[in-house]
Amino acid sequence: MSDYYETLGVEKSASEQEIKKAYRKLAQQHHPDRNKDDKSAEEKFKKINEAYEVLSDKQKRQQYDQFGQAGNNNFSGFNNGYDFSGGVDFGNGFQDIFETFFGGGKQRTHGSQGKRGKDLEISIKLTFEEAVFGIEKDLRINKMDSCIHCKGKGAEPNTPIITCNECGGSGEISAIRQTLLGQIRTMQTCPRCHGSGRIPEKICSICNGKGREYAKKDLKIKIPAGIHNNSTLKIAGEGDAGAQGGRHGDLYVNITVENHKSFTRDNDDILLEQKIHLLQAVLGDEIEVPTLHGQIALKIPTGTKNDQTFRLKGYGVQKLNGIGKGDQYVTIKIIIPDKLSRKEKELYEELAKEAGLRQTSKPKDQGFLKKLLGY
Repeated sequence: MSDYYETLGVEKSASEQEIKKAYRKLAQQHHPDRNKDDKSAEEKFKKINEAYEVLSDKQKRQQYDQFGQAGNNNFSGFNNGYDFSGGVDFGNGFQDIFETFFGGGKQRTHGSQGKRGKDLEISIKLTFEEAVFGIEKDLRINKMDSCIHCKGKGAEPNTPIITCNECGGSGEISAIRQTLLGQIRTMQTCPRCHGSGRIPEKICSICNGKGREYAKKDLKIKIPAGIHNNSTLKIAGEGDAGAQGGRHGDLYVNITVENHKSFTRDNDDILLEQKIHLLQAVLGDEIEVPTLHGQIALKIPTGTKNDQTFRLKGYGVQKLNGIGKGDQYVTIKIIIPDKLSRKEKELYEELAKEAGLRQTSKPKDQGFLKKLLGY
């Protein structure tokens, strides 16, 4: 197993510039198009590219220096049937060389069924209740849909699909590029059949052979109960139709949820602020509080403090997975009366005397109301 540094003819301490310089020299020397009679040139060229891919990347080089070639097995992809008939423009920078030859690891696939349609994206707004309980929404979208006349094939009905006369059915055509090495042959997707290798003998008179046309489409989408604000739903296959029978793209629906006048949502929990009278907090009471599921009785214990919170288990939002619900938390806000009748004032004065707040001597409990209200 060859050493990458030896393959490029550089020392282990070589700088990035030295590695690039060595790589460029060797790549030009062993390029398959310059050595068509040398069967070993392609193998040498693959090894040179493999070495450069690792040593030109700081992270990969560090792993190689530490573990050797075994530690870089995941970086090597040169035994997968890549076509070296493609060319490279050395004037576009050294790092482009690898990408031009290997296309980021993508292999050719002849005979594909047209080009995939584009994904679409829309935004909708839900009320608080719609997001909590779920709903079916009717939508109308503008999209490229399959041509009704030719059913997406691009051909007039009852006419055949024939071999593309541009590429001979291969789905690719060759092109000549002028580089520093001279003329280099590259392979490109056929612009006429878009790589499928087949074309209509007579193109559709409605869509002009594209297999699709603009249309308005009505959709009914199901919004699941418990969906969160700023969520995105993916509706598979409801994007644009693909060209010449290619598969449809997808539709992405962005969700915005309106606020509620009383409730606040915290994930699957519901928060509510409930006002009560001072005397209800002092003496205790049973009150009705609103929930997502209707009114419910809540017992206010004697001596309830301001900002004290009570938990109503299971009265929150249904979880998106459908298993269980969140809770509702009721935070008490005590109302201090600012206007009193004569009778009310007399009663409060009596209460103040009872608490020792109206004596000239040291009162029994100066912090009575503070303790009571939690201030």
